[in-house]
Amino acid sequence: MEIEFTKMQGLGNDFVVIDAINQEINLSTEQVRFIADRHFGVGCDQLLLVEESTTEGVDFLYRIFNADGGEVEQCGNGARCFAVFVREKGLSSKNPLRVETASGIIELVIQSDGQVTVNMGVPEFEPWKIPFNADSRRDDYTLDVNGELLSVGVVSMGNPHAVTRVEDIETAPVDTLGAAIEKLEVFPKRVNVGFMQVVDRSHILLRVYERGAGETLACGTGACAAMVVGRIQGLLDEEVEVVLPGGELQITWQGEGSPVMMTGPAETVFEGKIDL
Repeated sequence: MEIEFTKMQGLGNDFVVIDAINQEINLSTEQVRFIADRHFGVGCDQLLLVEESTTEGVDFLYRIFNADGGEVEQCGNGARCFAVFVREKGLSSKNPLRVETASGIIELVIQSDGQVTVNMGVPEFEPWKIPFNADSRRDDYTLDVNGELLSVGVVSMGNPHAVTRVEDIETAPVDTLGAAIEKLEVFPKRVNVGFMQVVDRSHILLRVYERGAGETLACGTGACAAMVVGRIQGLLDEEVEVVLPGGELQITWQGEGSPVMMTGPAETVFEGKIDL
């Protein structure tokens, strides 16, 4: 089976995007892993499928698969690439686009400068909705990670995130600590882990260990989660620049009950075909 794909990136968070409307696509877990493999396949952090939506008033269905083959609920950097892909492929000229994900409907707007703004929805703090095993909601929780106690904020941006503050983003043990937190039993669906350094009330540095992918150059939902956690904890204002290894995102959040707005770039890298 030969399929056409487009390689895209948003701040270095890279994707294989596939039009599943004009070609028949039914990928197995092993095939997703093969495509995502950087040595034997195309290579990507996530694979994105563009499908038709059966929901009235919604333009497309947006499906996301991590490099390990597992399907997940949301991906912010991928959402921006999704909007650009749909426009470049002539699948829709609508602006904004309403797109259905496994976690709900999001809205994508391509700005005049080519940047894409995504309405990421209202963050969820109730533990059972994240999901996170805790008796009650708190602004921060203490986790036992390999015998050491760690303070984290926990939130869902359509997918689960744990965010911890660090003094120096450069020396943060992202790989080891991220891997340990990702698989804690208190997170039934595993968790993405953000390491946040607060520079000032409108500026943070962030690295993210993504479940099923490891550390990536950027994570859109992770940027939103870090900003929300920092704001809930009284550290940040409602407009924040989030600096990730791959570049910057602008995140705006007015507070509880309001959606998080994320703005950043998305680019096509190359197109190709792969024989599965």
